[in-house]
Amino acid sequence: MNRDISFLERLLDAPGPSGFEVRAARVWREEAATFASDVRVDVSGNSFATVQPDGSPRVMLAGHIDEIGLQVTHIDEEGFLYVDEIGGWDPQVLVGQRVTILARDGDVPGVIGKKAIHLLQPEEREKSSKTRQLWVDVGADDRDVVHSLGIRVGDPMVIAQGMVRLAGDLIASRAIDDRIGAFVVLEAIRLLAENTAGLKASASAVATVQEEIGYQGGGARTSAYSLDPDVALVVDVTFSTDVPDINKKELGEHSLGGGPVLSRGSAAHNAVFEMLAEVAEEEGIPYTIQASPKATRTDADGIHLTRAGVPTGLISVPNRYMHSPNEIVNVEDLFHTSQLIAAFVRRLGPDVDFTPR
Repeated sequence: MNRDISFLERLLDAPGPSGFEVRAARVWREEAATFASDVRVDVSGNSFATVQPDGSPRVMLAGHIDEIGLQVTHIDEEGFLYVDEIGGWDPQVLVGQRVTILARDGDVPGVIGKKAIHLLQPEEREKSSKTRQLWVDVGADDRDVVHSLGIRVGDPMVIAQGMVRLAGDLIASRAIDDRIGAFVVLEAIRLLAENTAGLKASASAVATVQEEIGYQGGGARTSAYSLDPDVALVVDVTFSTDVPDINKKELGEHSLGGGPVLSRGSAAHNAVFEMLAEVAEEEGIPYTIQASPKATRTDADGIHLTRAGVPTGLISVPNRYMHSPNEIVNVEDLFHTSQLIAAFVRRLGPDVDFTPR
């Protein structure tokens, strides 16, 4: 791996569960300020970085910066913390994990506890764990000690896992979904800012918030309403199918290193898809196609119906072990996606029209 991914690592390691994205968003904006002409944050916490603000058409490039996590719901008299999920977890992967609690006075380490297997009845061993059966142990003797650490009900926490480099071009992180989307759209803006010659469009990268819990569109809907874009591209992750026991008949064939995945159907505008595919072929960027006959369950669902409607494209990155402490992607897929987006934006002029004829 020859690419400099130090910014990507800082971004992935910054804690930012849905509704509490401040620290990750701050890392994103600090990097954006080194090359974008207009960097800002709105009241919801969405972060914006724009190149050529006065250009036309207006292009929105969205990747959500939140990650799944946990939230304190109760602190008992013995000092144990009980939690609920922020976003969708498979509780089996939580058992025995270390966590970082984002408390009022600073980060506090903890461990997710469960009754030891030796103490489980035979019938209990056959049952899967539920989040409500787990607790977090911070080493406190009682509730007063927990409070002295600055921990309160409502405090969020994330799995204590940093990014790791694996063989080849692969990396693993708890926050791949979808911190890498926020990374990709900012890298696309970086490519555009490095050479604005001939660029007619105004392009805004948006690190959106609350996608994992935003069942009505989250930060994508409010930021799209604010920007009022003429076209939008959303970057998220999709299931890689290059692992055992995956049904390719349902999901298609998408592998790590196989390039971006272009969505068709649902919130993905067909004319935007066709242009993305054409650009990818012209640029020699590998890609695959994914059918989305119903909801995409991404920011695209919140953007494409904003105001009078926004022609929206969805580009996904193949991801192994989604919603786990160790999601895996190929770094080259990230940079290929940024290159595709930048080339797409460069093709746009004031006369572009995605209206079906």
